[in-house]
Amino acid sequence: VVMTANLLFEYAFEVDPKCCSTDSFVLYFPALVITDGPQDKSGLADEVGSEDDLYNEFRSSSNRFGHPGGGGEQLAINELISDGSVCAEALWDHVTMDDQELGFKAGDVIEVVDATNKEWWWGRVLDSEGWFPASFVRLRVNQDEPMEEYLAHLDGASEGGGASMGGPLGPGLPCKEQMRANVINEIMSTERDYIKHLKDICEGYIKQCRKRTDMFTEEQLRTIFGNIDELYRFQKKFLKALEKKFNKDHPHLSEIGSCFLEHQTNFQIYSEYCNNHPNACVQLSKLMKIKKYVFFFEACRLLQKMIDISLDGFLLTPVQKICKYPLQLAELLKYTNPQHRDYKDVEAALNAMKNVARLINERKRRLENIDKIAQWQSSIEDWEGEDILSRSSDLIFSGDLTKISQPQGKGQQRMFFLFDHQLVFCKKDLLRRDILYYKGRLDMDQMQVVDVEDGKDKDFNVSVKNALKLCSPGGEEVHLLCAKKPEQKQRWLRAFADEREQVQHDLESGFTITEVQKKQAMLNASKSHPTGKPKAVTRPYYDFLLRQKHPTLPTSLPQQQVIMLAEPKRKTSNFWHNIGRLTPFKK
Repeated sequence: VVMTANLLFEYAFEVDPKCCSTDSFVLYFPALVITDGPQDKSGLADEVGSEDDLYNEFRSSSNRFGHPGGGGEQLAINELISDGSVCAEALWDHVTMDDQELGFKAGDVIEVVDATNKEWWWGRVLDSEGWFPASFVRLRVNQDEPMEEYLAHLDGASEGGGASMGGPLGPGLPCKEQMRANVINEIMSTERDYIKHLKDICEGYIKQCRKRTDMFTEEQLRTIFGNIDELYRFQKKFLKALEKKFNKDHPHLSEIGSCFLEHQTNFQIYSEYCNNHPNACVQLSKLMKIKKYVFFFEACRLLQKMIDISLDGFLLTPVQKICKYPLQLAELLKYTNPQHRDYKDVEAALNAMKNVARLINERKRRLENIDKIAQWQSSIEDWEGEDILSRSSDLIFSGDLTKISQPQGKGQQRMFFLFDHQLVFCKKDLLRRDILYYKGRLDMDQMQVVDVEDGKDKDFNVSVKNALKLCSPGGEEVHLLCAKKPEQKQRWLRAFADEREQVQHDLESGFTITEVQKKQAMLNASKSHPTGKPKAVTRPYYDFLLRQKHPTLPTSLPQQQVIMLAEPKRKTSNFWHNIGRLTPFKK
């Protein structure tokens, strides 16, 4: 290991003979041990291989620089599928607006039809079929009996034929208490392992990278590692709190629920890390195309004596960890008697950690949406006033409404876009229906929504149907809007209520978009629409997916799947679904 690391350093640092002293290596890598006596570098090179061979070996090694899982596992799963013996249990809700994807609830049993692709599987629930993310389910091969049925079976067994659920399961504790002890031990074990992973990243990678100012800038390191050092400091404190509550002699008596409750607000620091993780992957992918960075990161791993996982694998661990807490607490609650002193705390901790995961997921979704909103604004002709991102960060609903103007009572067909805090309305181009012209906006913070009965409206002196009003508190400003169908009107009324609820939620949770993020989103949007070319709303991905006659694998894998495992508070954003209505010549 030492000789291999030594050779990797020479490649990574392009060592000059003048700086090949022992002190130079100790300065950069204090953990490096220099062997006694001269080294036969020519023999070592022959044994390890040439620089190109070594680089190719690292690049092609799936367990080092790729993601876990390989073709053998997929072949085994597909062989079982061919025998008709594979079903999967949904771990989390999968909400989708795409007919080619399969929606289901947590706990649903899914028949797996095709698992050829590692990320997306094709499955069937009752009469519905479609694609679903493989990470949202766990396999139930040969229909293994669930633990609940097993416990019920034990409970119903005859006195002479077996033990009951309250009786001992072999020597030691009763079954349920033993299961609780196992879950507690697993939580403690995984927490200690996680701390070691974070320590290895901070001391094995970040510490060494900061010494190489010729290879890394502080901005690069911040992008790659995010606030992982902050996570490490917090997790050490959290582990100490768990250790104090952990009963080594009788783990089932441990009362760890309060630890999660006391630190629930601190877990929100994971939001920054999860939001940054896609950028980290992009930056790391660029560096891994350069040989000296490949050798450098591998040398860091060897000297820290870390397990054989690539750096991107280590950096994914915090994202997975924050989503694993609700699963562990749910399992702990299942095996905790209601009479147990820890029951209420565990129940509250489970809800708290679910809320943390939802908050992280919601913030990630909102940050991703600001780029789409900026692109949408750049596609609107004759835009006036401040940018939409100056006050809003989410599109809640959109659609056609007839706007009736005073005093003539003339109706105008307009396209309305309801964002948080404001309602924007545009006019469609007569020839190019995909081009919109800005016509105005309303401040929803200053408007009240009034449901209008069908008939003659006194304020506008016109007969209306499926109408609603937007009124200022003093009545100085009144806007009358009409939908084509009653169900469309009801959908708009729900959307206006959702907008007020979201504004209140953002206020309570402290959610904000920084000025830097807003400016960057608008800058990216301006680059995507060069001057002199006609601007149009881009057709969304699943608009053409729905037109396919045969099932088509989604072209983009689910981004940050592990984050989506945390049962998001709200359904997937309707942004591109609503924009899809602007597709040219769509019937």
